[in-house]
Parts: sequence; C-alpha cells; structure tokens
Amino acid sequence: MARATRWVTDTREGHSEWYIERFRGMAAEGADLAGEARLVDAMVPRQARVLDAGCGPGRVGAELEARGHTVVGVDADPALIDAARFDHPGPRWLVADLAELDLTDQGEREPFDAAVLAGNVMVFLAPRTEAEVLRRVGRHVRPDGFVIVGFHVTRLALADFDRFVAEAGLVIEHRFATWDLRAWHEGADFAVTVLRHPRVRSRATRTT
Repeated sequence: MARATRWVTDTREGHSEWYIERFRGMAAEGADLAGEARLVDAMVPRQARVLDAGCGPGRVGAELEARGHTVVGVDADPALIDAARFDHPGPRWLVADLAELDLTDQGEREPFDAAVLAGNVMVFLAPRTEAEVLRRVGRHVRPDGFVIVGFHVTRLALADFDRFVAEAGLVIEHRFATWDLRAWHEGADFAVTVLRHPRVRSRATRTT
C-alpha cells in the first residue's frame, strides 16, 4: 500500500487548489515559468520522450511539449492532474504514485530520453521512499538518458539526497545551484543535480 506523501501530510487542506491557482496567476502575469524546461530542452535530442515526474499542474511538461517533445506527466495528486489536463492539453497526464511507478501498466513501454523532477518533488515524497522513487524513475529512462532533480537543500539535506541516489543505483554527473546553471557552492540553498546510470557514466569518463 502506498504511503501518504508529505504533500498530503505536511500541507493544509486546500493546498493543492491554492497551488494550482498560484501558478495560473503567475502565468497570467507573464512570469517566467519555463526555466526548468529550457534546461531539459537543451540537454535532450529533438523530439525526445520526457517523463515529468511529480508534474503538478503541468507547467514544465507543457513547455517541453510546446518545444516539440513527447511528454508524459505523472503525479499522485488527482487535483493537480485534473488541472494539468484542463490547462495543458497535449501531454499525457497520469495519476500515479512515484514510489510504485511502472508506466508499462499504462501502455508506456518505450523508455524516456530524460526524466525531470522539478518543483521540490523530492521534498514532498513519502518518508523513506526517496531512493525507491529515484530507482523507479531511473528504470524508465534509457541507458544513455538522464534524470535531473531540483530542490531546496534547506528542506532536504544534500547528504541524504546523495545517499538516496547511491541506493537507487544512479550516479551524480553534474550539480548546479540553479536551473540556469549557476555554479554549485556550499552556501547555495538550491541544488540541481543530473543523474546517470553508472555504466554509461563510467564509459564517458574513460573517453575523456
């Protein structure tokens, strides 16, 4: 049985609706909500398959779809998925628990070129499922693909995250302080980390 996520246990009633309206308002005001998508777009081939894991109301996946990629977005919160389907038709939006993720059951048998976990997804996972989420997301990415994760390190200790990465059987390739690739430094309050499958990473290292 799936454990309750921190999105459910650590937020107030109506949080999902507030979150949806917050980003609708920001979009209406012309806020730049595409930073994560720009980076992923630069890293993948044209017409890539991208998994938006913990997609929320769909802003990242929608931007990637607009840039010509095929996107499948997954979130455990039905309210967020309903908003994504209403606001951003085009990508495929699915209700699923990342800790139990197996998209072959949903007809998605082709691997993804990349997976993105934006918007503090790691912070809101159910306790003690973090490594399993990374492992399952990694399984959906082709061997030469990548998983990119961003979150506030004030809300999830980086040492803990790095341990989850190792337990998931992935390796860290790059780390930045922002989605626009500011250099990582110890005083940064945010981390963007690119993960790879270890054998692909080790081959790349040998050729450099």
